[in-house]
Amino acid sequence: MCKLHFHYQIFTSSNYQIIMSTFDLTKPLAIGSDHAGFEYKAQLVNYLRDEKGIALRDFGTYSADSVDYPDFAHPVANAVESKEYSFGILLCGSANGVAIAANKHAHIRAAICWDKEIAELSRKHNNANIICIPARFVSIELAKEMIDTFIATPFEGGRHSLRVDKIDILQDHDGDM
Repeated sequence: MCKLHFHYQIFTSSNYQIIMSTFDLTKPLAIGSDHAGFEYKAQLVNYLRDEKGIALRDFGTYSADSVDYPDFAHPVANAVESKEYSFGILLCGSANGVAIAANKHAHIRAAICWDKEIAELSRKHNNANIICIPARFVSIELAKEMIDTFIATPFEGGRHSLRVDKIDILQDHDGDM
């Protein structure tokens, strides 16, 4: 069995802290939230775009007015599923609603993360392609650290590949196992 080894670096250019990633950062990332995640999303958009130099598309919401989280989780999941976007970030109060909605999509592995270690393991072991952040339960600084960790952590592959492949088997075979 061949074990894949990935390397990543974080370094600073004159304007941006650049993150080397196993995600294709030549593609934009997709970000969205409901009203409970709106304030954090606005700060994260500025952090990622202005401080990190990462291209992104904000799928909304665009205010703190009450909205339904699936209306924003589905477009982000569709964007990642299409492979036109490198990965996704979703926020809501608990992160449960957006994760449930996103995980209805083929080949989406949306992970609820509440600390850096969970963000790291979601990538290493689950090859997560959307990070879901509970805005009511983590600080904005922790949210930034989790996103940096999520971006910089490679999927380990190996025995984890077999497990991740079993997630998609129902979607790839119209529900027949």
